[in-house]
Amino acid sequence: MRLSVLDVGSNTVHLLLLDVHPGSRPEPYASHKFPLQLVRYLDAENNISDEGRDALTHFVAEARDFAAEHEAEDILAFATSAIRESDNGAEVLDHVQTQTGVTLTEIAGDQEAAITYFAVRRWQGWGAGTILDLDIGGGSFEMALGKDALPDVAVSVPLGAGRLTRQFIGEDLPKPKEVKALRKHVKSTLKPAVARVKEAGTPNMVVGTSKTFRSLARICGAAPYAAGPYVKREFHLQDLRLWTRRMEAMTPKDRADLPGVSAKRARQILAGGIVAETALELYGIETMRAVPWALREGLILRRMDRLNSQGSAALVDPKTLSPTL
Repeated sequence: MRLSVLDVGSNTVHLLLLDVHPGSRPEPYASHKFPLQLVRYLDAENNISDEGRDALTHFVAEARDFAAEHEAEDILAFATSAIRESDNGAEVLDHVQTQTGVTLTEIAGDQEAAITYFAVRRWQGWGAGTILDLDIGGGSFEMALGKDALPDVAVSVPLGAGRLTRQFIGEDLPKPKEVKALRKHVKSTLKPAVARVKEAGTPNMVVGTSKTFRSLARICGAAPYAAGPYVKREFHLQDLRLWTRRMEAMTPKDRADLPGVSAKRARQILAGGIVAETALELYGIETMRAVPWALREGLILRRMDRLNSQGSAALVDPKTLSPTL
């Protein structure tokens, strides 16, 4: 069957089409995305503006039509931190559903962490032992640790790269006092969350998912995306420390010239680097690797597992998209 997956993130709205069958690998058939940064449409009351709501609705309708044109039989549509942390997120989702007929399921932060871990476990396999997965999004930072298919602990904190950039960093060259305040905030917020995760065990492998970690790995010397998904992309804390300090002295335009950094994400890659650096220091980790699968792949894999157990005629139940923690 042809499955469509609509991912409403903090930086991008992305539709992915896949041809799947029970037991198959989730291989993309077609893709359609729009760089809609919903967090930029938050007003002083933490509500998504009518302009942002309408932009999202327009793209969801466009994605629905794209999926229909390519004969998709099913749709998984979900939204993460940009929606769940806005005060009118539920109203925005209702508006989208009314106007387009597409129901976007809001995924909680700990669920996002758990589903991402689920995808990482499938990618790395049982031989990886206990895995610690770190994921930096636009609005939140997820951490999950476990030795089984689902994590023993999954935590989300409001330390997304886009959120922190808006809160602490100016438009051009960062001021030293801005960076100092950002580092202090990240460390104080992460300490209790990291302590909770560490209580669940010691990892044999530490991985980073999300575009931010892939960009940081590339900056630190890992292989480019063009080398393919199966290349091991490891990077080290000492290199990350060096590059975050260098990025503190760069403008967003300068950062956009770094390998693996797009112009769209150049402003927020510094904040992402500081979050990653602080997390590794608190965990006492010197080396980690970036992997390609994350939340979207986790949801796809769970949907495919359901196909395997119920048959291809099964329908998606939004309430069962995520594991119970």
